[in-house]
Amino acid sequence: MAMPLCAQVTLSGSIQSDILIPEDDDAIGTEHSDDKVLTNTYVDLKLGSKNVDAGVRFEFLKYPLPGYEPDFKGWGVPHFYVKGHTGNVELTVGDYYEQFGSGFILRTYEERSLGIDNALRGVHLNFRPVDGVTLRALSGKQRRYWEHNDALVSGVDMEVGLDHFIKALASHDTHITVGGSWVNKYEKPSDDAIFLDVTHRLHLPEFVNAWDARVNLTHKGFSILAEYAQKSQDPSFDNGYHYGKGTVAMLSTSYSKKGMSILLQAKRSQGMSFRSRRSMSGTSSFINHLPAFTHDQTYALAAQYPYATNLDGEWAFQGEFGYTFKKGTALGGKYGTKLKLNVSHVRGIDEDGIKNPLAEGRVIGSEGYKSSFFKMGDETYYQDIDVQLEKRLTRDFSLILMYMNERYNMTVIEGHGGMITSNILIADGKYKFSPKLTLRCELQYQFCEGDDGDWAFGLAELSWAPHWMFTVSDMWNCGVTKLHFYQALVTYSLKSHRIQAGYGRTDAGFNCSGGVCRWVPATRGFTLSYNYTF
Repeated sequence: MAMPLCAQVTLSGSIQSDILIPEDDDAIGTEHSDDKVLTNTYVDLKLGSKNVDAGVRFEFLKYPLPGYEPDFKGWGVPHFYVKGHTGNVELTVGDYYEQFGSGFILRTYEERSLGIDNALRGVHLNFRPVDGVTLRALSGKQRRYWEHNDALVSGVDMEVGLDHFIKALASHDTHITVGGSWVNKYEKPSDDAIFLDVTHRLHLPEFVNAWDARVNLTHKGFSILAEYAQKSQDPSFDNGYHYGKGTVAMLSTSYSKKGMSILLQAKRSQGMSFRSRRSMSGTSSFINHLPAFTHDQTYALAAQYPYATNLDGEWAFQGEFGYTFKKGTALGGKYGTKLKLNVSHVRGIDEDGIKNPLAEGRVIGSEGYKSSFFKMGDETYYQDIDVQLEKRLTRDFSLILMYMNERYNMTVIEGHGGMITSNILIADGKYKFSPKLTLRCELQYQFCEGDDGDWAFGLAELSWAPHWMFTVSDMWNCGVTKLHFYQALVTYSLKSHRIQAGYGRTDAGFNCSGGVCRWVPATRGFTLSYNYTF
């Protein structure tokens, strides 16, 4: 809730602090830390008024939580802005986030769990000359932790809602939006020259251009989006410093009505890694974003092997179906029944020539590899099929049952390990003892061929509204290691304050969001988390 400072100015913000007091544990291979307390702490402050807004963020990451890149460490005020707005014009000076279309050529955002904050620092203009037309223009340098990359990123975007100009569309509840974007990266060649041999080195382009075109049609409950983007020659660490162009095409369609929803989408990408610093690797310095067409799993064992978008290229398909069986029917019963089905499949593209990896050497300075658009590769990168049934059995007891079949190509995604095949069973029950007291329990089992073998997981969570929550859990490897990863947590909430204290072990693995992943090492110790918004 914003705090009024005077009649026309309000102050709002948030505090987030996550703390770990680490302990060494040779059994799970924790990383030794000389620091007794590790913390990621953020303080956001925003001032708002009728025509001018301003914001600033303080970050204390001098002793960061495990698993972040070395340059992540530091403290200071890396984010600030002033925004003026009047009528149909909005101008921002300072740090800002923006996304053009689906983000294929530009998406700047913050994701603290991954250590991502690729905001641009410069100027951003948003202009609506008439109803149905939006113009955006920007230019700036991209944040990389406590510095900004030297490259200048500039771009423009335009979207037009045709139904604002063709009245027949609006009268039939039909909306069509067309959009187009252009982004330019100006990056001078660095001192780290890339050599072909003793006497020859690469001539790296100073200007890299990318464009995007899209059309989105909606009619009542039906929607379809088609989008295509292309990037000019951009030799970089990600593509092995070759001169092939990048492309991505997507088709997504959905339909929804009361009690039913359908989503079908496909995406083909090739060489679309786009960074503001061509020599970088890891999770930083991306100008764009390629979403993974996979379901974001929230259950522990279902999220054991998350998929990261393959930057070389991939064909990705996803289908989701949801249906609610009405109350009083044979399958709906007294309270109704919800069914959800998700299918995701990702595989390589056909390659006629040489693929990355950089170690082959022959890639450097070449035109990369050619690929027929519709011809797919022979190798499956990732696949999951999961079915979820949600049923309220009595007035006080509800149950979720889930089955998931997963194929995870660890060799392609992580560089080792072969194909991992899993079958996962999950039961999630919730019982309400009273309006204030609720117990939720999870039981999960993963039959896994490859890697560390089978896993089991159990959780009990007692909620005592409106303030308290108590959670205990254990994830046990029944296969190779026989290790337990246990946790105990106590959470207290009061108005806008939330504090959580706990102790336990966490396994090493990837933390992923939207197809971007960060490796997190195993940990053991005391944790404390505090969140406050005002």
